[in-house]
Amino acid sequence: MSRILLIDDTPDIAELLTFALQERGFEVFATGYTADINDLLRRQPADALVLDCSVFEMSSSLFDSVRDDPNYAELPVVIISDTPEAATASLRARNARRVLLVPKPFTGSQVAQALDNLLA
Repeated sequence: MSRILLIDDTPDIAELLTFALQERGFEVFATGYTADINDLLRRQPADALVLDCSVFEMSSSLFDSVRDDPNYAELPVVIISDTPEAATASLRARNARRVLLVPKPFTGSQVAQALDNLLA
């Protein structure tokens, strides 16, 4: 069972997404936005990360923090974004690998499929 760290700044959405991912067989640890993401990953090891922040810059700063840490440079990441064009351009500029973007509005199945693809 893959362990997923879900960071979402909207508690209701985090709850629904947690349930949907658990239904697909993932173990999910959900939390709100945190600037100390690498410390959180050390305390709660994860096989993949899901970032759903209402502002893409929040997700991108978390993504950069994770990628800057050699321990998590290859951690698979799913970013959920309401600005997919800007997010795609930003990820391309970073030469981001092992990351998939899911545009809003989204379903739990779309996020689970993205995780399946990254973890395959």
